[in-house]
Amino acid sequence: MRKLYVLLLGLLLAWQAAPAHAADNGSWSVYPVSSAVSARPYFYLSADPGQTVDDKVVVANKTGKPLTFRLYAADAYNTARDGGFAVRTVREKMRGVGAWAKPAKTRVTVPAHKTVTVPFTLQVPEGAEPGDHPGALVALDERIDKGDGSLALGVQRAVAARVYLRVGGPTVPALAVEHVRVIHHQPLLPGLGDSDATISYTLHNTGNVTLDPKVTLRAKGLFGRTLLSRGLTRIPSELLPGQSVKLSEPWKDAPQLDWGDVTLTASAPGTRQSESASFFALPWLAAALLLAVGFVAGVLAVRARRDRARPSARVRPSRPASPTPSRPRSSPSARL
Repeated sequence: MRKLYVLLLGLLLAWQAAPAHAADNGSWSVYPVSSAVSARPYFYLSADPGQTVDDKVVVANKTGKPLTFRLYAADAYNTARDGGFAVRTVREKMRGVGAWAKPAKTRVTVPAHKTVTVPFTLQVPEGAEPGDHPGALVALDERIDKGDGSLALGVQRAVAARVYLRVGGPTVPALAVEHVRVIHHQPLLPGLGDSDATISYTLHNTGNVTLDPKVTLRAKGLFGRTLLSRGLTRIPSELLPGQSVKLSEPWKDAPQLDWGDVTLTASAPGTRQSESASFFALPWLAAALLLAVGFVAGVLAVRARRDRARPSARVRPSRPASPTPSRPRSSPSARL
């Protein structure tokens, strides 16, 4: 059978040990060239529209043999799974840093246990939108490790140094909470088993700067009773401009029989926004019985309405009996 190669591009973007807190996968690392003052963990750049910035990136080989890399710039985004910082692959279309930054070399060979420094130029176009444009400089090993068997899984690895670019102009922090839903997992009857719920929502950065959002959850039941109030922890620490992330929060011991609403409030410096959703907690068997009763009541109501609307049968009047014709009396015979 023909082999199918799946490209798994692992972009290691977390800072780790020296040098310069480089992004590192154990075999090679990528980091900004050190300044005269100190090492830089990432590229922190600022420029106005139309301005050009020059800098240098270092690729270090930690293995005992030469390694060749494809070097390219990429845009950054938040992953759909958990909102983590990730960058586009070389085949994807770039609109920000990935389109504006150009390394002096697109392929570089690094000797064993050596480093290579590559200059790059970042040219911000005249019409660039102000605010944050995150990205990265990526060192991609284009070799694919082939698996065995009829269905082979290929793995391609890459390491990237983050680029935080801010284009001059007005900055607008803005957050939105969207698509709030409450899904209950109910027992058949109240008290017979646990009752949990899942609260899902979308966190959307509608501004032009990177945000570190905080989200609080508050649930109220009948008569305004507070059922739940807490801050959420599984929130991305860097929500990039224009990015949205689908998130969920478990609600242990959710009410088994209640009616209320859930409110999520997202905030960051300069912005705050809330969104609510109603919920109706009812055990499955009770819900089925209510539906059955409602269905039967509806059928009976429809039948009763039809019976009332049906016209009664009209009684046709009987025709009067025809009068019986009288016989003419015979006159007595005249006597002669």
